[in-house]
Amino acid sequence: MVEAHALIVAAGRGSRMGGGGPPKQYRLLAGLPVLVRSLRVFEEAPFVSGVTVVVPPGDEAFCGEMLARHGVRKVTAVAAGGAERQDSVRAGLAKVPPRGLVAIHDAVRPFLRPADLEAVVRAAAATGAAALAVRPQDTVKVAGERGYATHPRDAVWLLQTPQVFRYELIAAAHRRAAAEGWRATDDTTLVERLGHPVELVEGSPTNFKLTRPEDMLLAARLAAEPLARVGVGYDVHRLVPGRRLVLGGVVIPSELGLEGYSDADVLVHAVMDALLGAAGLGDIGRHFPDGDPCFRDASSLGLLERVAALLREHGFRPVNIDAVLVAERPRIAPYAEAMRLNIARAAGTDPAAVNIKGTTTEGLGFAGRGEGIAAYAVAGVTVL
Repeated sequence: MVEAHALIVAAGRGSRMGGGGPPKQYRLLAGLPVLVRSLRVFEEAPFVSGVTVVVPPGDEAFCGEMLARHGVRKVTAVAAGGAERQDSVRAGLAKVPPRGLVAIHDAVRPFLRPADLEAVVRAAAATGAAALAVRPQDTVKVAGERGYATHPRDAVWLLQTPQVFRYELIAAAHRRAAAEGWRATDDTTLVERLGHPVELVEGSPTNFKLTRPEDMLLAARLAAEPLARVGVGYDVHRLVPGRRLVLGGVVIPSELGLEGYSDADVLVHAVMDALLGAAGLGDIGRHFPDGDPCFRDASSLGLLERVAALLREHGFRPVNIDAVLVAERPRIAPYAEAMRLNIARAAGTDPAAVNIKGTTTEGLGFAGRGEGIAAYAVAGVTVL
């Protein structure tokens, strides 16, 4: 089997994905960044000699560390991409060994099958240029001056990646494109403009490109990732004189307040831990350690806003929060609505998705004796 070097294009910002999360190549899919999941098939293919990854400018170190953390071994270079895909491929080719075959693949096609990768590499070894493609399942209409004409489906192919070429061929195609100002949405077009045919190898519909939010939902199902993930939070603080009592961001009249480094809002702390747990991002002690001057007397609602931003960075959003305060006093009911609205606003979710309630221990334990207040929370998150 001839060897190939993989060139993975991961330099897009994913504007069509929306949702305010990270670029789609970094979003989590079944616990792994999409880029890492897309690289697996190349990592496991014995005929892939190495991998070059092209990322947005400034992401080189971040991406290299992420790949190392996930045990990706074959990456030989991480390069900065350009303004458009064609520019990014050209930048990546400058880092690829100038020999043999180059398999150019979109980083956001995480379901490439090993057999399809092998088939398209074999075809390129024989012909110099080959690409995966699928036939359309729907009726094809072509726009013309007089409206739309039906086009035979058997005559149409929808191109995918990887697209595999002899190095000297694809390098020449990009040199000429740069010199003459050609622009194209894929590499086969540039090679064909040199007069070299590209063999099409039938692939799989599951080798689709993650472009819009609904693509992530489908990908989550294919990757067997539950669309909702659940976390549990618990916190307790001692009641002491000389402190304000803050619960759910509401200052409640009381002779005693909760002891803590921040404002000690035990309810919000439990909610934060539940959200972090659902997203697999540790706990509040990891992100907001006691003793850090940044967090002395900090508003817990402000910290919850930071947790919500962290979730978005990792491709999650809250879908529901249910919490209970355990205290002999004060009575929670008069303040529950204000707490609910505060937490919903800070977490960036609909108030209808937040529920706050209170209970007592009938005089039992530290809460029953009025020594402290505890809070439990359950939170669900979903992929953006």
